[in-house]
Amino acid sequence: MQPSPAGGEFGTLRTVLLKQPLAAFRDQARVDREWRSLGFTAPPDVLAAQREYAEFIALLDADMPLEVVLLEVDDTTTLDSIYVRDASIVSAAGLILGRMGKPARAAEPAAQRRACQDWPLHIAGEIVSPGTLEGGDVLWLDERTIAVGRGYRTNDEGIRQLRAILGHTIDDLIVVPLPHWRGAGDVFHLMSIISPVDDDLAVVYLPLMPVPFVEQLSARGMQFVEVPDAEFETMGANVLAVGPRDCVMVAGNPETQARLEAAGARVRTYDGTNISLKGGGGPTCLTRPLSREGAAGRSQKAEVRRQK
Repeated sequence: MQPSPAGGEFGTLRTVLLKQPLAAFRDQARVDREWRSLGFTAPPDVLAAQREYAEFIALLDADMPLEVVLLEVDDTTTLDSIYVRDASIVSAAGLILGRMGKPARAAEPAAQRRACQDWPLHIAGEIVSPGTLEGGDVLWLDERTIAVGRGYRTNDEGIRQLRAILGHTIDDLIVVPLPHWRGAGDVFHLMSIISPVDDDLAVVYLPLMPVPFVEQLSARGMQFVEVPDAEFETMGANVLAVGPRDCVMVAGNPETQARLEAAGARVRTYDGTNISLKGGGGPTCLTRPLSREGAAGRSQKAEVRRQK
């Protein structure tokens, strides 16, 4: 069985693609050479990043065994490759390789393709020039409804190609125009401002949400946990659901955490100083879910080999 968006972004996580700091960062000397040109706010400390990442994985694997697929060292990729979500999209048709809007990350989809040769994992298609599409701009609202952010990282041609690859496997593709915010050089995706954590609950930063999209979500019965202004920069809106209302987020967002808990969610936090905050990639960015168990209890499992 191939990867599937069963359970949207919030079904129980069963199989996940990850890349550990040592595989992405390699060593401190490489970090010190690359961080400025890649737009990191400060150089990650490699040893501290390893400790943070171990804590992060422990949260994902806390309640039940999780199937983990690890990307290995690839000399063509940069520090940014720790944020594995952006290079691919999971669909009922199989894995779809993106094409990065950030030129420095251009090698990442090909690196994931090479890694797929070791997994029995079907690639349904890929985005090609002049299209661009990054996974952080793509989220599933349900198994047949997908939302795609149109911004500096994902263009109209990339969205057109994605729609063609998905074909009859979806009923609706919602294009969400993204704001300029801080311009083309900033890290800004659709999932920078919204994280669904259940079929009727999403964490959102409303000031940057397009009105038509807010209205569409409200019409679907979606309730919102609003992120306060002070917690947007610290990734309050970037929340990973490992199951319905079972959330992992970066520590340091107490108001958002309290609001999530008041909505009935379980929240666990990790120190993301070096693996998240400095590189602009929260828990959703660090993970590429390959399979989830949907709310109806149906299990969709990617055919990948277990690596722990």
